[in-house]
Amino acid sequence: MIKTWLTETFKIKYPIIMAPMFLVSNNEMLIEASKCGIMGCIPALNWRTPELFEEGIKELKEKCEGPFGINLIVNKSNVHLKKQIEICEKYVPDFIITSLGSPEEVIKRCGSKGTKVICDIVDLEYAKKVESLGADALIAVNSGAGGHAGPTPTSILVPLLREHCKIPVISAGGVGTGSALFSTLALGAEGASIGSPFIATVESGVSKEYKQAAVDFGAKDIVMTSRVSGTPCTVINTPYVQKIGTEQNFVESYLNKNKQLKKYAKMLTYYKGMKAIEKAAFSATYKTVWCAGPSIEFSHNIEPIKVIVDRLISEYETSVKEFQDRMI
Repeated sequence: MIKTWLTETFKIKYPIIMAPMFLVSNNEMLIEASKCGIMGCIPALNWRTPELFEEGIKELKEKCEGPFGINLIVNKSNVHLKKQIEICEKYVPDFIITSLGSPEEVIKRCGSKGTKVICDIVDLEYAKKVESLGADALIAVNSGAGGHAGPTPTSILVPLLREHCKIPVISAGGVGTGSALFSTLALGAEGASIGSPFIATVESGVSKEYKQAAVDFGAKDIVMTSRVSGTPCTVINTPYVQKIGTEQNFVESYLNKNKQLKKYAKMLTYYKGMKAIEKAAFSATYKTVWCAGPSIEFSHNIEPIKVIVDRLISEYETSVKEFQDRMI
């Protein structure tokens, strides 16, 4: 075992959260993660309706051998949030990761039921805000993350949060090897939230083309685009992404700057972008928009989750031994 706040709090063997990935994460992945000594988290929005979400979380309660988490988008774009919170109150997941909004209601309602509430943050200002609201821990989303990445590298963000916040910090982004896990913990993080290396897994429910792309492409192929959700998001630079470009066009940019229209323009951009990602995730299409982070650099085959976890821990142990040898 590796002893950190994450392992001690959730009684897991290794300080790893299999990060919630839109469309990619599924129950099979979380159930397998629980068998491997880590714990997984899944976006509530990966179920099309609250009714399906309730069925899904009920299955996780029955079949997961260890803890699991739910990711909630806590801004106005999530029209199902109210019902999702009610379901989480009913079934009490071990933890909830909140993203893209204020976690206040989730902390008050789900935290009181015993669920740990961990909040995605990208800077110190927001970290201090969620800490004041009663968050249990922080997910430090750094510049190496997939999806909605932050602007700051983990080597700066984690020590900064450790210095100014009293609650535990978990780093998200850039960990695809055991040596990266070692360095993340050495910075003071209580664990790592790892997503992109688990795209190319047997248990992942996305198309074989998406999985193979995570193998065939690497860090140099990851670009940031604002054309998917209206918020900068990392995707694989496929020929289709190159064709449409990564910057919003004149009309999109104008609408997003207009005070009266930007709310609706952003909602439309988000809806269209999510539909494009959904279509590409589950079927072969020339409109390939695949979300991923630079840590796909270390995905070389489509493998079972257990193989990836075992490799990460083996590499971590090697890094620890090498460091200890240098200290002699």
